[in-house]
Amino acid sequence: MSELRWVRIESMDDGIRELTLDRPPVNALGRELVDDLTTAAAEIASDGAARCVVVRSAGKNFSAGADLKERKEMTVDEVPRFVQRLVGAVNAVAALPVPTIAAINGVAAGGGCELALGCDIRILSDDARIGLRETALAIIPGAGGTQRLPRLIGPSRAKRWIFTAALYSADEALADGVADRVVPTERLDEAVRAMAATIARNGPVGIRQAKRAIDGGLEVPLDRALEIEWECWKGTLDTEDRIEALRAFAEKRAPRFRGR
Repeated sequence: MSELRWVRIESMDDGIRELTLDRPPVNALGRELVDDLTTAAAEIASDGAARCVVVRSAGKNFSAGADLKERKEMTVDEVPRFVQRLVGAVNAVAALPVPTIAAINGVAAGGGCELALGCDIRILSDDARIGLRETALAIIPGAGGTQRLPRLIGPSRAKRWIFTAALYSADEALADGVADRVVPTERLDEAVRAMAATIARNGPVGIRQAKRAIDGGLEVPLDRALEIEWECWKGTLDTEDRIEALRAFAEKRAPRFRGR
């Protein structure tokens, strides 16, 4: 496993992996954290035993976004190169073959919000705030925000979020469809781990193929999307887990999936 300075990967026995951002005080997305995040995502992607990934913060804030002190010192040529590295990190998390859950506490702003949008599910603490602040800095979201947010909540709401550069409360994010669930702050880790455990109990091959089918079918015509679904379904047919599921049902017991 690679030496990472600002990100930790913790492996649980049930296949849950926790990817923790740990760059105090606000997990600002500087060069080193972005590179660590990319490396961590690659390691998890190659982990055949992973069943679900929780992206979380070790501190009081999920991520306040770009490290503006570092950004200020970059030349005009360096800025786009760095943003492309950030794009790569968010895309690497989004492309993980297993479900990802963002556990959002404190602030998730700018690139931090975009990282959360790159996850499959977002659970917020009730005191969290989330938003895309880029237009207040005279730029636009550049790590997927202008594309993932409208796909998630529709163009009108996404434009309001991006044009106003506001930070939204957890309840507002839930109402707009950015948050999937809001829980009391002291129960955030418990709620996220419970959902991750529920996902991890299901057939690993089926879960991976379901994510592949959903993501692959989003931006293609329905007839092609149904072909993708069929291809992914066939990917679950000749597996030990499918036979185990039928056997467990007949024997009235919980299945013991092995991911093959």
